[in-house]
Amino acid sequence: MGRVCYNGEQDSEESDGGLTDNILPEEALPICDYEGSTYRTDFWEGRGREYEDLVERIALHRLLPPAGTRLLDVGAGFGRLVDLYTGYDEVVLLVYSCSLLREARERLGDDPRYRYVAASFYHLPFVAGLVETAVMVRVLHHAQDVPSVLDEIARVVCARGHFVLEYANKRHVKAMLRYLLRRQDWSPFDWQPVEFVALNFDFHPAYVRLHLAQAGFAVQQECAVSAFRLPVLKRVVPPRVLAVLDGLLQRPLAPLKPTPSVFVHACRDGDAAVAPAGVFFRCPACHGTDLSRGNDALFCRGCARRWPIANGIYDFRWPRPNDQK
Repeated sequence: MGRVCYNGEQDSEESDGGLTDNILPEEALPICDYEGSTYRTDFWEGRGREYEDLVERIALHRLLPPAGTRLLDVGAGFGRLVDLYTGYDEVVLLVYSCSLLREARERLGDDPRYRYVAASFYHLPFVAGLVETAVMVRVLHHAQDVPSVLDEIARVVCARGHFVLEYANKRHVKAMLRYLLRRQDWSPFDWQPVEFVALNFDFHPAYVRLHLAQAGFAVQQECAVSAFRLPVLKRVVPPRVLAVLDGLLQRPLAPLKPTPSVFVHACRDGDAAVAPAGVFFRCPACHGTDLSRGNDALFCRGCARRWPIANGIYDFRWPRPNDQK
């Protein structure tokens, strides 16, 4: 797990924690910092999660529009899902960790279709209405302030644009059974998010739908994913067999949502801003769009802040510890 810092991709297994409240002011909200982590090798490769990878790809293939102009992957990590975005003209990979972005860039090379941006999901450094499609998989469960994250996604998605979201579901079968057998204190039936370890939350489906609607998203389709995420099944049944069975159940089970993971395809509803022609970034500190480019940084003329560019990675992490203009 990444360290907690105050200034996002990790497993969202079944929870055992208590309820959360007392949301901090936005400037103090903590995030999971994966800088310097070996997330790819410690969590995915050779770690018995082939089944999870396969079923998430099945769900994304079903819900994600196959082609478009510009796609933003929020919490892209090391670029695990990038091969599903081949129909898009431009792909923006955003994660807080520069080290994960460097790993993604090493895997993908110098393909001009990709942009690499280090930033917080609370402060996206893009002008409003910039992207046609946004994707966020295995990330929302790190959000202490879900409405703020969804509002930021809605701000950068254009009118009638698409948002494919995965969230960790607190109302899955195992959690309900454990609660009814009095093996856990928290209820899977109330709407309050549950934090089972620091900065790892599970959410009630109604809570997520409510905040999607308040952010301006209308849910179009859903998939219930990872129905067979049980160690005993994963040990005895080949992952591809489990994935095929899971794929057959994703849509039929969607109304009930009995699984630990839920995928949602939503569309940007109502009015949305149109991105100015030729303008891409905005300053996450002052929200100004007058940025000039130097050899190794972008400079904001509005607040005089410097945003570094190193190895093809734009570093817009904000707020910064000991920030200086």
